[in-house]
Amino acid sequence: MSVATEIRARLATLEPVSLELVDESAQHAGHAGAAPGGETHWRLSIVSPRFAGQPTVARHRMIYQALGGLMQNPIHALAISARAPAEQKGRP
Repeated sequence: MSVATEIRARLATLEPVSLELVDESAQHAGHAGAAPGGETHWRLSIVSPRFAGQPTVARHRMIYQALGGLMQNPIHALAISARAPAEQKGRP
């Protein structure tokens, strides 16, 4: 199973209504955390009703908990945008 597939499967526990995951590993080639074949540096945009009323730190903790050991290996870096549905762009 690819790292992206595993990330998506684990984040499903947060019941996302939207999830965008981008592998940015190629932009970090030569960096200490980069690995051949990528799948080490990620950008995540996730929208979940579970984030409603939660501060940013709590949202990130929920994501880290869902990802578990993947945060130690193979994920080296994860840029996160975590919003509740009412916070989506283009909504009042």
